[in-house]
Amino acid sequence: MDTTQNPVPASQAPRTQAVSAPAAPRRRGGRRLSPTLIAGLVLVGIVVVTAALSLVWTPYDPVQAVPADRLQGPSAAHLFGTDKYGRDLFSGMLVGARITLFVGLISVGIALLLGTPLGIIAGIRGGWIEELIMRTSDIALAFPALLLAIMFGAVFGPSTVSAMIAIGISTIPGFARVARSGTRQVMNTEYVLAARAASQSRFRIALRHVLPNIIGIVVVQCSVAFALAVLAEAALSFLGLGTPPPTPSWGRMLQESQQFLGTHPTLAIFPGAAIAIAVMGFNLLGDGLRDRFDPKLSGGRA
Repeated sequence: MDTTQNPVPASQAPRTQAVSAPAAPRRRGGRRLSPTLIAGLVLVGIVVVTAALSLVWTPYDPVQAVPADRLQGPSAAHLFGTDKYGRDLFSGMLVGARITLFVGLISVGIALLLGTPLGIIAGIRGGWIEELIMRTSDIALAFPALLLAIMFGAVFGPSTVSAMIAIGISTIPGFARVARSGTRQVMNTEYVLAARAASQSRFRIALRHVLPNIIGIVVVQCSVAFALAVLAEAALSFLGLGTPPPTPSWGRMLQESQQFLGTHPTLAIFPGAAIAIAVMGFNLLGDGLRDRFDPKLSGGRA
């Protein structure tokens, strides 16, 4: 008996599917900058470049009065025109940007250096210490920058320093609240609970775990507080409680232009537009940074 089997035709042979190797996971690149963040960076960049330019060059002496050139309109000689004293408005705008950024940096720095540690301490310690810090911040909220500037002006006289201190103190509660909220969220994470179980000190937990994880929201708060500081400085200068003359200030330029709104509106348009650009730029920058540092989009760091 023939034990050989006839070969199965190729057309009837069972087909085997080739198992393809799993595709390599796509590497997730960094998120693109949002339009809001780009717009904020552009506007803030304009203000920063303007302030930096004033350090090395201005077309004219911004404090030199030339009565013969008073109330001239925009021209090739005076790009933005001149004010009621004959001072070049463009030169004053350049120096005003420097004053605005300087006041914002110092006031926000005061709030950052004082408010952030207080918020972290409140979030870590809890109990009566947290209540004391937060209730004190509530009391500080009852004294806005304008009221503090009036108080400091009555004691020390109107000055840029008193305006910076008043704005900085009034901004501390915002940083304390933001830092406390972020700290309480971080303290409930597993890696912080493990650090506490390992008997790590509160100071070490604050530096190693809390601060790196709340730095994003603190940066966002800095941008928002900077916008408020720009607006507060302009308001204080408008009321005569900020930068004293003859140093150029956008707020005081607005105040001096009131009597000429009907005949020379550019005296108010240019400083008003500069304040709007600065405030809008820092607000947009804060919104863009908030989206960038959103904890729902990027995981926390242990």
